[in-house]
Amino acid sequence: MAPPTISPGSYECVVIGAGHNGLICAAYLAAAGRKVLVLEAGAEVGGAALTREFSPGYRVSAAAHLLHLMPSSIVQDLSLHRHGLVLAGSQLPTTALSDAGPLTLSGGPEVALAGATAADAKAYPEYVARLRRLAAALRPLLEQAPPRLDSSAWSDRWALMKIGVRIRRLGRRDMRELLRIGAMNVYDLLQEHFASPLLKGALAFDAVLGTNFGPRSPGTVLTLLYRLAAEGGAGANGLCQVRGGMGALSKALAQAAQIAGAEIRTNAEVQRLVVDADRVAGVQLRSGEIIAATAVASSVDPHTTFLRLLGAEHLDTGFVRRITHLRSRGLAAKLHLALSDLPAFDGVPPAALGGRLLIAPSMEYLERAYNFSKYGEASAAPALEITVPTVRDPSLAPAGRHVLSAIVQYAPHTLKQGWEGNRQSFTDAAIAAIAAHVPRLRSLIAATELLTPADLEQQFRIHGGHWHHAELAFDQFFMVRPVPGAAQYRAPVDGLFLCGAGSHPGGGVMGNAGRNAARQILREAA
Repeated sequence: MAPPTISPGSYECVVIGAGHNGLICAAYLAAAGRKVLVLEAGAEVGGAALTREFSPGYRVSAAAHLLHLMPSSIVQDLSLHRHGLVLAGSQLPTTALSDAGPLTLSGGPEVALAGATAADAKAYPEYVARLRRLAAALRPLLEQAPPRLDSSAWSDRWALMKIGVRIRRLGRRDMRELLRIGAMNVYDLLQEHFASPLLKGALAFDAVLGTNFGPRSPGTVLTLLYRLAAEGGAGANGLCQVRGGMGALSKALAQAAQIAGAEIRTNAEVQRLVVDADRVAGVQLRSGEIIAATAVASSVDPHTTFLRLLGAEHLDTGFVRRITHLRSRGLAAKLHLALSDLPAFDGVPPAALGGRLLIAPSMEYLERAYNFSKYGEASAAPALEITVPTVRDPSLAPAGRHVLSAIVQYAPHTLKQGWEGNRQSFTDAAIAAIAAHVPRLRSLIAATELLTPADLEQQFRIHGGHWHHAELAFDQFFMVRPVPGAAQYRAPVDGLFLCGAGSHPGGGVMGNAGRNAARQILREAA
């Protein structure tokens, strides 16, 4: 049966999904005078960036738990602090844990180490300064639509030339270094600079966090530079904790979008995109309601957008094959612990508990943890990024009690033995890794929750449970993200745009994808 003919223009743009990218896209479109409707399948805005109660009285950021990638320009443009965004802490330190004692990396503009050897303490500022210079040259790329390689348009040619000029301005030495290390693995890079296994493990963790990589995987220097480039655009706050959890950030974004004029509807699941005369002309909700729109921007993952909402029948075979083979299987789980008291980490001063703690005592440890996932198995000794958010924000737990939040790697989305019978064993392995540094931990645990990538897929409607919606790798990055034919935020069907983490520049609580997509939609409508 042919779809109904729809008169365009009920809304100038419908945004699917009220995650942070969808809300940012809507806010910029509405601020430009467009009539915008945001449709969210869940009961509240935020997507995976929300605060939820996992045990009576204990609340936690459901997925991402730290803010450090969102550009300060987005925060300022949308006046997020005026709309309720409050930081419980900024410039948070990172403490790397080991049996021999911790090592602390400063969280502020003054780069320093505590607990390192004299040689590593001297080498560290030089290493950071160089990588920050290289990342600064890449930072503008995150804040614009990538140019098309096959285009003869002067706008695309000019954009490519500007990329070359920006890299050339690094100077001969840094330009050669960028070309040398850009495709390297982070293991070899860190071996060149440092001796301490603990320091190298902590630095390598940032290159593999949330990815399907180990330290020896080619391209992990790229993911590290990507993170540093985004952090550079976020300003001087560094690693931040949002008061009220990440859900408070999403509420501030929603308020900014609504004040700009956008309409937001929750419990409004989009069942399919409506195509009329080879153009996306609106959406149909699960309730059967059809909403017409001149343009539709999807912040959900590319696989869901193209194969479930649009349908393969509207796409050519080669494009469907590329989307089908898009690598989007998550490897990061989330562990939440409700604690009856503040956990005491061996050798870690109480003040440092308000920052970030890592269990990645060496690059070899990380690589061994990753090896399990190659065979569809969960790590027996996982790596963890840990926060105790109640140190800075007591409102997240009952008085005198605490919450521990940890990202745990590596946990394959599709576990060979299945998660149903192996959830507890992986939870036990993660708790054992933490308990090695907190002797009383098990006696403090009042409740436990583990969200595997399969759970993230089900609860937050992310195909594959990958928080980037698609792996960050050379063949799924920048000009070819998510796949050729769907870069620059345009879909191969007129009227449809991408504005989520599966488009350039990727995931994390950043928001560049949403802002870039809004600019592209406005440019095409001009």
